Amino acid sequence: MSPLACRVVGVQGGSFRAFDRSMGGPRQYTSLCASLLRGRVLEDLRVGAVLVDGLDSTEVLLGLVEGWSFDALVLGGATFAGFNVVDPLALVGELGVPVIVFSSRRPDMEATRKALVKHFPDWRERWRRYEALGELFELQSPFGSVFFEVVGACREEAERILLDQMVFGRTPEAVRIADVVAKGVSPVIQGRGGVPRGF
Repeated sequence: MSPLACRVVGVQGGSFRAFDRSMGGPRQYTSLCASLLRGRVLEDLRVGAVLVDGLDSTEVLLGLVEGWSFDALVLGGATFAGFNVVDPLALVGELGVPVIVFSSRRPDMEATRKALVKHFPDWRERWRRYEALGELFELQSPFGSVFFEVVGACREEAERILLDQMVFGRTPEAVRIADVVAKGVSPVIQGRGGVPRGF
C-alpha cells in the first residue's frame, strides 16, 4: 500500500499531577488522544479520559477508535496515565490490525517490573500485558535510533509503517499529533474529574 493511502492511528496520553505511590493519593484522570491520519493528512481526532494507574486504557482506546477504518495502530508507549498498561492482544483481537508500540528510548523492563511488583497488588496482570508485546526491536531511522514492539504483523511491516510516519523527527506523525493534543487538554480532563465533555 502506498504511504499516502495508509491510514494510521496514533495514540498518546496526557500529563497528570505527581504523587507518591507509596502514600496513595486522590483518584485522578488524564487525557488519552487518538489521531487518525491518511498518509500525512489528519482526518479525525478524539480525546477520552483514563484513570491514572488504572487498567482502563484498552477499553477507553477501543471506544475512541470505534467506527474508524485504519490499517495500523501506533501507540506512544505500552502504558498511559502512569502504569495504565494497554492489553495489545485484546486490541489486535478486537481491531484486526497491527499494534505497534513505539519508544524513542530503550525501555528498562527490569525497572518497570520492579515498580509494578512494589506498587500494584495486580502486578501480574500488568506484567502479562508487557510480556505479550514480545521482542523489542531497534530501528535505525534517518532521525536516529528508535525502538518498537509489534503484535499482529512482522517486523518489516512495522518498520515500513514507522518510517512512513516519520515526518518531522523520530516520533511517528500520528503519535506526535496525539501527544500535542493530549498534553494540551490534560488540565481540562483533570478539572472535570475525568469527564471529557465537549470532545
